[in-house]
Amino acid sequence: MGGRRTQATKQVFLIHAHKDLDQLNALVEQLLDDDFLIYVNLDRKCNLEPARVHAAARLIAKRIDVHWGAFSQVQATLNSLAQIVDEVSDFDKVHFISAQDFPLLSNACLKEGLAELRDRELIDVRPLGTGVDEWPINFRYQYFFCRKNRHAFVRRAYSALKHLMRASGLQRRLPNGLRPYGGSSWWSLSKGCIVDVLGSLAHEPRLIRFFSSTLCPDEMVFQTLVMNSRYAHRVLGRNYRHVQWPETGAHNPDILREADFARIAASGAYFCRKIDSRVSAALVPRLVALRAVKTTSAQTRTGTDACIG
Repeated sequence: MGGRRTQATKQVFLIHAHKDLDQLNALVEQLLDDDFLIYVNLDRKCNLEPARVHAAARLIAKRIDVHWGAFSQVQATLNSLAQIVDEVSDFDKVHFISAQDFPLLSNACLKEGLAELRDRELIDVRPLGTGVDEWPINFRYQYFFCRKNRHAFVRRAYSALKHLMRASGLQRRLPNGLRPYGGSSWWSLSKGCIVDVLGSLAHEPRLIRFFSSTLCPDEMVFQTLVMNSRYAHRVLGRNYRHVQWPETGAHNPDILREADFARIAASGAYFCRKIDSRVSAALVPRLVALRAVKTTSAQTRTGTDACIG
């Protein structure tokens, strides 16, 4: 690690957390590195004490109550990104992960892999629609949705409006003729791309008003804005996260267990999720050992193949 590194080589890891302080702090510990900055956003309604978060992590100041499927998930991310851009003068990417993620590469190998992807945006994207290779979730934005914590009267009004629109064939369209895209909530985006996204929302308040009444906007907002921006040609279409979905079509991915280790190790991903401190108790030590093996390989061989192979 000889020579002075410029601040531009910094990688920012943004962790959103709502439970299990020990698991959160263990994740921060895995990512400790001179070239990594770690930010943590705690859901305001959770019982995690900010003072007990790992000392190496920087806390997001503007916390809000986050609710599944609501715009609050997006707003919390925007609050995090605004603080990061304001505080960090230069960096490569923000890597958005949850406290239930776990890194699969050593920090040295992670830096090697990210250096090769410096000019790419690592975000999972699919155009929304009913065609081949499209994601058929248009209903999430074509009709009005109301978050569950609103007053019962407001929720009934939204529900009535949705039924009326369906009956009459009326559908909403994105402002400014934007083409809708969707994908995973977890991504790695460059500073320039993030600044563009924040600027688009700041200069076009209609976008926030529109997405505020959609379902699961966290799986649409960033994909749509990035793919309708000057950074679209940089999108790789892959976020380097290993996730296993149940065959039942459930809304949440499987909790990873020790039996999943071989599939995880062969995935070529940089992170896996979801990890649970109890269910994944036997898996985590094997993941830690995997990172150590990749560190040893990187020291005896050169190049990203030594890290991922």
